[in-house]
Amino acid sequence: METGGSLVPPAKKPISTPKAIIRQKFGSKASFTIEEVEEFPQNECPGLAIPQKGPCLFRCHLELPEFSVVSETFKRKREAEQSASEMALDKLGISAEKSNPPLLDAADELAARLSFLFSNEFLPSLHPLSSNLKATLRREGDLYGLVPVSLMIAYDSKLCNLCKSINPLVDSNPLLAIPHIIAAASRLSELVAISDDQLCIRRQNPYPSQFTPSFADQQLSMSESLQVQAVLIPYSLDNAVRSMSLDAHSKGYYLDIIAKELGVADASKILLSRAIGKASSEMRLYFSALETRNFDSVSDFLHAKEILDCNSSFNSRASYLSGQAVYGDAILASIGYKWKSADIFHEDVPLRSYFRMIVGKAPAGLYKLSREVILVAELPVRFTSKSWRGSLPRELLFTFCRQQRLSEPIFSVAFDPKEPVPVQESAGSHGNSDFIESIIGSGNQTLCPVTADGNESAELEGTYRCEVRLMSKSQELILEYRPKESYKKQNDAVQNAALRVLSWLDMYFRQPDMPLEGINSSRVAVDIQCHDSNFSREFSLCWLILNLQQRRGSQESNLSCYHSYQPSPMIGHQIDHIKIEGPEAGMCPSNGSLVCISYIVSLITAGGSRKVVETADEFDFEIGTGAVIPCVEDAVMQITVAQSVSFYKELPPHEFILAAAADLSNILPDLTTSCYLEYSITLLHFTCPLEDKIEQAFFTPPLSKQRVEYALHHIRDSSATSLIDFGCGSGSLLDSLIGYPTSLKKIVGVDLSRKGLARAAKILHSKLMKSTSGVKQVLLYEGSITVFDSYLCGFDMGTCLEVIEHMEEEEASLFGNIVLASFRPKILIVSTPNYEYNVILQRSNLSGHEDDPDEKGEPQSHSCRFRNHDHKFEWTRKQFNSWATGLSVRHGYSVEFDGVGGSADVEPGFASQIAVFRRLPCGESETSGTENADARQRHHCELIWEWNAAANQTLSDSVPRADSDTSEHSDSPAKRRRRSGDDGRGDQQQQETGTGIGIGTGTGIAIGTSYPSTSTTVLEESSVGSAISRSASIIVEAIHASEEKEERRHRELLSLHERRLKLEESEVDMNRQGVNDLVQAINNLANSLLSLASHQNQPQPQPPK
Repeated sequence: METGGSLVPPAKKPISTPKAIIRQKFGSKASFTIEEVEEFPQNECPGLAIPQKGPCLFRCHLELPEFSVVSETFKRKREAEQSASEMALDKLGISAEKSNPPLLDAADELAARLSFLFSNEFLPSLHPLSSNLKATLRREGDLYGLVPVSLMIAYDSKLCNLCKSINPLVDSNPLLAIPHIIAAASRLSELVAISDDQLCIRRQNPYPSQFTPSFADQQLSMSESLQVQAVLIPYSLDNAVRSMSLDAHSKGYYLDIIAKELGVADASKILLSRAIGKASSEMRLYFSALETRNFDSVSDFLHAKEILDCNSSFNSRASYLSGQAVYGDAILASIGYKWKSADIFHEDVPLRSYFRMIVGKAPAGLYKLSREVILVAELPVRFTSKSWRGSLPRELLFTFCRQQRLSEPIFSVAFDPKEPVPVQESAGSHGNSDFIESIIGSGNQTLCPVTADGNESAELEGTYRCEVRLMSKSQELILEYRPKESYKKQNDAVQNAALRVLSWLDMYFRQPDMPLEGINSSRVAVDIQCHDSNFSREFSLCWLILNLQQRRGSQESNLSCYHSYQPSPMIGHQIDHIKIEGPEAGMCPSNGSLVCISYIVSLITAGGSRKVVETADEFDFEIGTGAVIPCVEDAVMQITVAQSVSFYKELPPHEFILAAAADLSNILPDLTTSCYLEYSITLLHFTCPLEDKIEQAFFTPPLSKQRVEYALHHIRDSSATSLIDFGCGSGSLLDSLIGYPTSLKKIVGVDLSRKGLARAAKILHSKLMKSTSGVKQVLLYEGSITVFDSYLCGFDMGTCLEVIEHMEEEEASLFGNIVLASFRPKILIVSTPNYEYNVILQRSNLSGHEDDPDEKGEPQSHSCRFRNHDHKFEWTRKQFNSWATGLSVRHGYSVEFDGVGGSADVEPGFASQIAVFRRLPCGESETSGTENADARQRHHCELIWEWNAAANQTLSDSVPRADSDTSEHSDSPAKRRRRSGDDGRGDQQQQETGTGIGIGTGTGIAIGTSYPSTSTTVLEESSVGSAISRSASIIVEAIHASEEKEERRHRELLSLHERRLKLEESEVDMNRQGVNDLVQAINNLANSLLSLASHQNQPQPQPPK
């Protein structure tokens, strides 16, 4: 935390608005009347009989003693009033700038305002402060008419604004205005008197008698006692926050009652915070002035580290809630007087409201509250318009800035009308000189693309990129976000930018003790620049409080223990005590599915009793967006519709339990650290991702099932004994192989998603335990399919169904080179969507599906969107054929093209296009055995799950078993012989009753005989067996050497191909840099020409006459 430099910025000149100037000059003689104007736009749909209502506009009529004016129409009432005031000032010949008081007169204005507040004219008004003045006249003795200065600051905004013009730090701590108001009151000694403690002011002379009768009438009408529920917040973290009741009645001043509860003599010793919550809220903190002795030091938070080290009465919980320093015990209550009402206003503040406000101080808490879900929801990691629920990210960011006393965030949208180019510039560079920038400031300004002349254009095609800046009240830059990524929809660009900023801020609230450098180096901080000194200054109180809580508090009161569950490991370590009930019915939700659940979260006490904390009959979210805590998402992905799942989790910080519980009296007595939570979730329904939804509606059977059937037929006809599925996901193909008549002995799946592999393991294990198929071994690996790993080599069959489109195109090319050059399956089946078919799919389903909100700015030559928001590309038939043909030529494969869904003879071909690669026999170069041994040790894949038939069934010892040598994990006799280089002979056991000869060839061959014979027959057959064994060993060694030579040759070819690709990429980079330099030079030239033309167009100064 930086501490250097002065913390007191220079005083600002107060600015009076045109309306304020009119009020100062004419007072009540100026009458503002607002007229609502409805505009009916031209009917854009001919023949539509329903009238179309346009936007609601406002016009202001300003009546002055000498004339009247009428403003133009505006979207806001305030704008109409200011426009009418400006027109009136123009008629009067008054300049608004000249009418603003100079800085030296701010103290005089403050004294004048104070004089007006204690005048006879102000008391009869229905101003909240005048109602408080009337209430103080019911006090007795020395307290008669005594008004706390902090109350005047809280209820009169003009008084507070004048103090801000003298000392801008009043904006961060309103109590700093007290010395300025006392100084102004000392100049009005004939009108007002100041109390000895300099905290209260009273009028010197009594008010005229005509104002007093209303007080007696008011007292008779308010004789009943008022019981108002409030919250007591002790300064000591050892004492719990608790609910209390205030007994307010007409005979006493309500501030005196609050003072009694705080243990002070009267309201003179009470300080008020600014309003907490909504702008119209009367909820405030009330605390003792005796604990806050030096107002000047209260705001100097950067130098207040001694608070952490001494046993002071600093109230961290109340300070965190109000955003200003609070000392001693505090009462949170909603009671006081409002505009245009002489009656006292009161509203209960339950204890739950306090905890919900505490949770809502952080960005993720704001999102939880907007969804009314505390223990399940989380701030999503990305925005999609089709699945976002709750307040939008932009609205959440505005709310957060208001809570933290910051200026409203500034959104700057850049529109690129051309096809986007991959951005190579650093963060902060627009990356394209043709961007047209439109500033979206505070308020509800409509977001729309603009042309160079400033006119709106709804027909421009291009991409949008949105920057966000957070500013302090003094307009100092705190944080800015300059993204490189762009979006096709302006709203997506704005909302995703706001969400990224919220995620960064949320990380700060989760880990307040982490240095800003650590947060800035995290993944969420990409393209975000934080101005450390300004950020530290604005969030110094937050930093101080959260760190103080970490030193003093426990989990019950530690605000920095943020609500974040650690993701549970997926394989082998499931969620604690998970239990699934109900029969399986169809599919489980997957990544991208929109699910709807009902749930109950219960508190399990130390005694074993169950108390409901939070429930929801319907709660929907999209899987994969981070919209719920990870353990809930993991559990939902394991059940089908109508099934229920329950599991246990440790307690989050107690604030979240108490913010979620509807009945705190039932929860508080049993809330201890030995409790835990039970989640019970039922899956009501879910919708598949857009791609699956379209395919299921248009094809029978669904296209996904047709792809699997196509692969199954080729696997069966190939007589393959080993198969690897690249990008197996949740194991739909592997699941179908179990029980299908094939010759497969070994099945392997590899994927990057641990969640998908977890589901695949669960499904496969269930089926394998019941199946009688010939599969002997199943392995699941977590790892990339674009990086070499010898675990993935040497398979008869490889499949890659609908995977490559989820990569970038460069990664898809790299995968093709790796799999055909290094993994070398005998047959490889690759499928991917046919982009040309999207026209048919989307026209037939246009009415039932929303536009894809996450289509970013990829260059496209067609108008159709991709089938799935996660697709990075979708190829036409020509593009796919070119990719597959190039791979087959380079790596010695033949390729055949086919597909499913549709017909090759009818345009636009198949819905899902398929390429079948077959390895060709070819000559090999010499290979070093050492290098191949080194290559076999290159492993990056992690074995996630393994199933062996031998470990799950008992085989008879008399039956010889085939020795599988296709796994790197195998330690069979054949594998050991192959490693040691023996001749491959099997052990010969000669007995009078028979001979058993075992030949391990690495291909699973087993030869065994057992029958009675004479000694001559035994010797003859022994000789024959030895010859067969030697021949088989020689053949195996020759095949192995041939395969090693082939792999060596193709590794060399791959190395040459990679070098060629690097040269091509270098050439492309050079060309791109040249184009960028040329564009920059053209822009500089254009700017120079514009400057020259502007200079020439300026009028020449006339010579003096």
